[in-house]
Amino acid sequence: MSDGKRILVIDDDQILTDLLCEQLTTTEGFQCVCTQTGEEGLEHAKNGYFDLVLLDVELPGMGGREVCRLLRANGLVAPIVMLTVSDSEVDTIRGLNAGATDYVTKPFKLGVLMARIRAHIRQFEQSDDAMLGIGRYRFQPGAKILIAEDETTASARKEKIRLTDKEAQILKFLYLHGDRVVGRDELLDEVWGYNAGVTTHTLETHVYRLRQKMEADPSHAKMLVTEPGGYRLVP
Repeated sequence: MSDGKRILVIDDDQILTDLLCEQLTTTEGFQCVCTQTGEEGLEHAKNGYFDLVLLDVELPGMGGREVCRLLRANGLVAPIVMLTVSDSEVDTIRGLNAGATDYVTKPFKLGVLMARIRAHIRQFEQSDDAMLGIGRYRFQPGAKILIAEDETTASARKEKIRLTDKEAQILKFLYLHGDRVVGRDELLDEVWGYNAGVTTHTLETHVYRLRQKMEADPSHAKMLVTEPGGYRLVP
């Protein structure tokens, strides 16, 4: 799912950041936040969730590698792609040791960078560390929780909803299949494997309980919807 993906760009090259953000928003459908200093980038990362960070090595004031180290120290687990004018092995190793996921040398082909961004996000979404956007929720498959922010209050109160192992598996599998309808038998095979004792009724019971936890009106589901032949997750 591309809808709702948030990218943080930290680079003091205004022309480059404008170009990147235009490409990310208009072509990829991502949400883009641009900052020109490491300090600003750290503040944005502290106050919001991002699916990927594009980080320049040569920043005014605090350098990119230090920013990368602090992002990881502060708990950011999303991919960090560092941008640099140096292609030396030593610089690459230093960046990766600081916590970078990838290292891209300037100048780069925009299409190649976009492909890398998509690949890193797809790979991250498969991991247990991922935090996936579903409606007003952030879903953490590894921790088996949904985090909902109540934006009606000034403090933006966060509510954590615990999921069972099967509920988390169902939700993650539907998420990774985007807008495609997933058949009941396919879901059964993925979540329960080969088990002759498990029927579609078992699946329907788990879906019912999952809706009770995440839907405002479970009887009229808006996110986990029933379709002919199966289920579909609406972001």
